[in-house]
Amino acid sequence: MIGRLKGILLTKQPPWLLIEVAGVGYEVEAPMSTFYELPPVGGEVLLHTHLAIKEDAHSLYGFAKESERGLFRSLVKVSGIGAKTALAILSGASVDEFARLIQNGDIAALQRIPGIGKKTAERLIVEMRDKVEGITTGLAAVLGSRSAVPHDAVAEATSALQALGYKPIEVTKLVHAAAAPGDSAEAIIRKALKSA
Repeated sequence: MIGRLKGILLTKQPPWLLIEVAGVGYEVEAPMSTFYELPPVGGEVLLHTHLAIKEDAHSLYGFAKESERGLFRSLVKVSGIGAKTALAILSGASVDEFARLIQNGDIAALQRIPGIGKKTAERLIVEMRDKVEGITTGLAAVLGSRSAVPHDAVAEATSALQALGYKPIEVTKLVHAAAAPGDSAEAIIRKALKSA
């Protein structure tokens, strides 16, 4: 299995990435949430990966965060959810937001994610309800263990903006545009709201 890639980002054209690791170019498919975290082409990138092997193809999927890979792996185990739909879910909702939608049984909000109809939304709620608790508990533990890391301001600002009703993809764009090294969560939120 290929569980992680660290190398130079050669190209990024959603949903595809090409990453050079020790002279080998790996084609990786990634959700939009990961694209927003990527460095410019030519920069070093670290991705958590999932290798899917089928009769006719070996596909490598990459994620900026371990929690995203965990959710992806849980999603592809759900009947009727393939890798493309799982990537669409991760592109349309953060791990935390997806967990909230499942726990609240919010079929209407799930249907707003591309590729998710009513029956699929219902199936996701039934099959994922127990699994998302483990994913969010694990995420909380990871965030708690990183309390000294400066990225906490970014995570805090992200959560606050989502609580204000902004969509995860909007929030990611706003926060990345607003955040500067050493900024507090409040400063990031202020700048993000001004540019919104």
